[in-house]
Amino acid sequence: MQARTGRPGKSLLAILLVATGIGPLLSYGLNAASDLVISELGLSEAQFGLLATACFACAALGNAAFGRFADRQPDSRLMVLVFAMATLALVLAAIPGGYVLLLVASGMAGLAQSFPNGVTNRILTERVPADKRIGWIGIKQSGVQVSQLVASLGFPALAAWIGWHGASAVGAVLAGLLGIVAVRVLSSVPLLPAPLVPVTPAASAPDAAAPAPTNIGFLIGALAAFGFVNGMGVQATNVYLSLFAVREMGFTLVLGGMAAAMAGAIGVTARVGWGRMMSRGIAAPPLLLLLASMAFAGALVFTAAGATGSAALLWLAVALHGASALGVSVVLMAAVVRSVPASSMARATGLVSAGQFGGFTIGPLAMGALIGSPGGFTLGWSVTAGVYLLCVLLALYLVVRRRRQGRAA
Repeated sequence: MQARTGRPGKSLLAILLVATGIGPLLSYGLNAASDLVISELGLSEAQFGLLATACFACAALGNAAFGRFADRQPDSRLMVLVFAMATLALVLAAIPGGYVLLLVASGMAGLAQSFPNGVTNRILTERVPADKRIGWIGIKQSGVQVSQLVASLGFPALAAWIGWHGASAVGAVLAGLLGIVAVRVLSSVPLLPAPLVPVTPAASAPDAAAPAPTNIGFLIGALAAFGFVNGMGVQATNVYLSLFAVREMGFTLVLGGMAAAMAGAIGVTARVGWGRMMSRGIAAPPLLLLLASMAFAGALVFTAAGATGSAALLWLAVALHGASALGVSVVLMAAVVRSVPASSMARATGLVSAGQFGGFTIGPLAMGALIGSPGGFTLGWSVTAGVYLLCVLLALYLVVRRRRQGRAA
């Protein structure tokens, strides 16, 4: 069997992808059916944005608070937690209990996103050979965009048939079944054998090539900061993309869901592609600068689409969003896996993820307030462009700092 040879197969990669994507399933589904949810519950745009804020606030707190706890837990127990909480969130959303219950469900979906990045990164470090790890990060991080693709197509279609509560119930059944499969697959893949290091004076001395703890600390802080700023733009766009397409561009509910699905589909390809580039040894700062520049251009095209009513510009903006902002996570996670030992992987990953989710928390709430103001979506997209411009400046600083360190070395 593949697992006994130390060369884990595609089944492990598949469950890593699913574990990364199962937590956001409810949020993406609600976003895709946003016009229906808003009208049925009588919500304002800001109230709808608060659902995403509750989700990502819980995710940010969970990633920041549970890192040390996750480092002490076995992988199988964390997998059970991830899928159980995602299933419970979808079950709560399936109950027609009003806005408050939906807020609770969104918070539970956020807690389900407290552990996936940390545990999947640790699984890669401890169970997957080094030559596969960085490439696999791109694939497993695409699970979030696979979730966006599936939810954006499935929720509107199911909602038209059995309502969005029914769509949530279908999602709950799916999440529960996938959780059972994930735990079974994980139990069949052993840890890699520990490397044998000869005890010699050279081996016992500190590795001169290894980054100093202060450098690792700076790296984690810088990645978290970039993830925070990028995260504001990502979810400001994701949460209101379908609503923008329906209300401002005249799309149907299903076609608006397809716009979000297209962003997810392109995001899947982008994350895999950026992961492969990282696996070839490309440093994170130049890639972050490229992605930030593309995201900034995408926000400007969203603004132009709203001003002109051009569907072609909307699709172009969606493509830029999917290829750039949605690809940032894989670069951040690959940088963590490259630099952090397995014993601290969950905590380090949690801190970087907390930065991202902190941005996810603010973005939807701010965007909802902006589009509910007289400035509408035009103001919202303009501010989003400003957020991505800040990402460009942060990435540029990291590039310059890296070059200076290279010259000094």
